[in-house]
Amino acid sequence: MFHNAALKRTALTPFDWGLVFAALGLLMIGLVMVYSASVAIAEAKSAANQPAFYLIRHAMYLVIGLGAGYAALQIPSQTWQNLAPYLFILGTVLLLLVLVPFIGKEVNGSRRWIPLGPVGNFQPSELMKFATILYAADYTVRKAAFMQNLKKGFMPMFLVMLGIGGLLLLEPDFGAFVVIVAIALAILFLGGLNARLFVGLIVLLAIGFVLLVVLSPYRLQRVVSYLDPWSDPFGAGYQLSHALIALGSGELTGVGLGDSVEKLFYLPEAYTDFLLAVIGEELGLIGVITVIGLFAWLTWRAFSIGWQAGLMGRNFAALVAQGVGVWMGTQAFINMGVNLGLLPTKGLTLPLMSYGGSGIVANCLALAVLLRIDFENRCLMRGKKA
Repeated sequence: MFHNAALKRTALTPFDWGLVFAALGLLMIGLVMVYSASVAIAEAKSAANQPAFYLIRHAMYLVIGLGAGYAALQIPSQTWQNLAPYLFILGTVLLLLVLVPFIGKEVNGSRRWIPLGPVGNFQPSELMKFATILYAADYTVRKAAFMQNLKKGFMPMFLVMLGIGGLLLLEPDFGAFVVIVAIALAILFLGGLNARLFVGLIVLLAIGFVLLVVLSPYRLQRVVSYLDPWSDPFGAGYQLSHALIALGSGELTGVGLGDSVEKLFYLPEAYTDFLLAVIGEELGLIGVITVIGLFAWLTWRAFSIGWQAGLMGRNFAALVAQGVGVWMGTQAFINMGVNLGLLPTKGLTLPLMSYGGSGIVANCLALAVLLRIDFENRCLMRGKKA
């Protein structure tokens, strides 16, 4: 009775407008804050001395992302399931290409981008996050009868993700590696993976992450500086110490939109990885809590839509919706944790908000697929065909 009543209540409108407005709110706040955080560096570094250089490019990415999202919204979830293996293969090929000299672009010692001329740089790992959701959901549905079996259910997916993880670590892109592993593991677990096998895998992954940190001097240095950024505030702890100064300066209501001091060449990556610190400085605790609340709502709605799809036996759609929730929630949590000094510094952007074309387009695609699943749920509740 409760399930039927809940389903009827959500079937009153063709879309989950709360989810739509939350996503648009994050996109619009991101646009404003990217402009605010980048205006000084754009004026100093852009060839034409344009304060709005990053604003214009970010707005262009938003238009492309929203256009791609609108197109994705027209595609049934069954078609996405059919496309899943091919999109995953495409993502793998792009991860290989980015490592090829004269194709992949190297920035600050990392080779993560493919230049696209005046449009900017394309980051294949962002597409791979989206492709992993579709592929892992399709795999779990196809192998549902073997999810309790180590050899037939888990091992093939483990080997595939091991290969993808190796490519990401060669770039290196440890942040994308963590997010993609979290997505794949969550979908397998939600799809019925053996609980003891899952716990054992978590333990092995924890050991693996520790080894990756300990055996890599620059990762180890990041962890040490995260534990006490003030011990080396002009070296390894520079980013985190200035992020904390920015957040502390904002107090409850912020210093005012556009009035951040830390964005004036003190805080590196102010309009990408450390955008939340600028939000905290200019809009205060109220602004940070608003952003956290919007992400929490978006993540909760993704899991709710997945739950509804599962009640109707739409297992692929259910896992994809929950996979989108895991992606948005995990990446936002890591980025916020880094900005707040709760996690070691890692190069992960804030979904839907930070500057970056690949991330914005991939996020819009994922949310469009989520909205499509919700639309199909509501059509089925009304006895209509989507």
